[in-house]
Amino acid sequence: MSTDLHIADGSPVTADVDAVVIGLLPAAEGEELPRLAPGATEIAEAFGGEAELVGLLAVVGAGGKADEVVKLPTRGAITAPLLVGVGLGAPDEGGEPHAEQVRRASGSAARALAGTDRAVSTLGRLDLRAAAEGTLLGAYTFTAYRSNGGGRTPVGSVGLLAEDGQEEVLRTATAVAGAVRNARDLVNTPPNDLYPETFAARAKELAEAAGVEVEVLDDEALAAAGFGGVLGVGGGSSRKPRLVRLRYAGGPDPRAEVALVGKGITFDTGGISIKPAANMDHMTSDMSGAAAVIATTVLAAQLQLPVAVTATVPMAENMPSATAYRPGDVLRMYGGKTVEVLNTDAEGRLILADAIVRAAEDDPDYLVETSTLTGAQQVALGMRTAGVMGSDDFRDRVAAHARATGEDGWAMPLPEHLRADLDSRIADIANVTGSRWGGMLVAGTFLREFVPDGLQWAHIDIAGPAFHAGGPYGYVTKGGTGVPVRTLHALLADIAKNG
Repeated sequence: MSTDLHIADGSPVTADVDAVVIGLLPAAEGEELPRLAPGATEIAEAFGGEAELVGLLAVVGAGGKADEVVKLPTRGAITAPLLVGVGLGAPDEGGEPHAEQVRRASGSAARALAGTDRAVSTLGRLDLRAAAEGTLLGAYTFTAYRSNGGGRTPVGSVGLLAEDGQEEVLRTATAVAGAVRNARDLVNTPPNDLYPETFAARAKELAEAAGVEVEVLDDEALAAAGFGGVLGVGGGSSRKPRLVRLRYAGGPDPRAEVALVGKGITFDTGGISIKPAANMDHMTSDMSGAAAVIATTVLAAQLQLPVAVTATVPMAENMPSATAYRPGDVLRMYGGKTVEVLNTDAEGRLILADAIVRAAEDDPDYLVETSTLTGAQQVALGMRTAGVMGSDDFRDRVAAHARATGEDGWAMPLPEHLRADLDSRIADIANVTGSRWGGMLVAGTFLREFVPDGLQWAHIDIAGPAFHAGGPYGYVTKGGTGVPVRTLHALLADIAKNG
């Protein structure tokens, strides 16, 4: 069940709903009580003024901190029986909450409203798009595998109060949130049901519903075309690899050609270089990059962005068996370059190398690849900040969009001296170095070897941000996060406008 979202009419004071949501800010300097965020004036007047209302909210624990939610019975002051105050955190220097604060607060409110039929939120008056995205993402649940239906249902309907004439803003926000939810659904589907063949089928279903062209290469087609990286990694599984190509033409006059590539390892044991057992279940999310580029390509078609998008998505399951590739093997990649395999748990870069070379054959203006590629990303940047590498200017452009959307990304270098560490004894390049240092950058350096000279490209390492193992916060729920769909959409919208 998904939440219905719409622009609300009338006053929140008389709205026939179960709850009304208002925003709260921390106390001003020298003050003790929280403050009401803009947009809640009518509610305050119904309670006898702002001082009276914030006093009541403070009694039930309100302080205005980010992600804080308090509930106050209205006792007839307004039509709705419940008032929900949600913290925005400290505002910017200008005094207004920024978009990510609104997005997080809306997500927290939506989670707190689980089991409620109808609500109205004043947060749309602060930033309609952010409020809409936060509400839909915060209300997200994944209950397909719960025999009891999953417990409390998400809030049924939320009306967002906003200025007139913003229907298109709401439409875009709803579509973007829907794409993130699609990516989350794919990531959260367990690997016994989502493996290369079924993943390809899911991608085809989503794409065809949006009018996106689809091509699926099975293991025989991959062998005939010489996709040695995908075949090598997928050779140890009884579930054979696939490569999916999605194509949205961008309308009659597309501004640019953009190639998207996403890592689709549907489960990663590490292969012969097997992983430790602890947290190996998180490797169900090793196809998060693939889920993101599939969802983003479909989104571009739904929004009819004037930019052509082609997604190249390699899919494989990395398993140990009698047919698995080994440390010491040499793989001949798509395009002819050879790679000495020193560690079979560095498999993502192998399937991505094949996909990057194939994607570059289309002569795109830009290429963006995203993947849960290295544990070193988590060590360097933590679990919420993606590492962005690639062509300097384009890398910085992508990282800026990641920060602007609230997904967070940080530009990282690809030092030239790291390439020598990837020299192979017998092949063109090795898939890892003998050093433990700079692993995130080494992986980016490896991928750079397969990108044609002159092509503007970026690699987004989402090993940490793609999957959230802890409790929910803001609009982020447990499990797949859908990162970096919103970054990719923002980038495509930017390219569609500015080239």
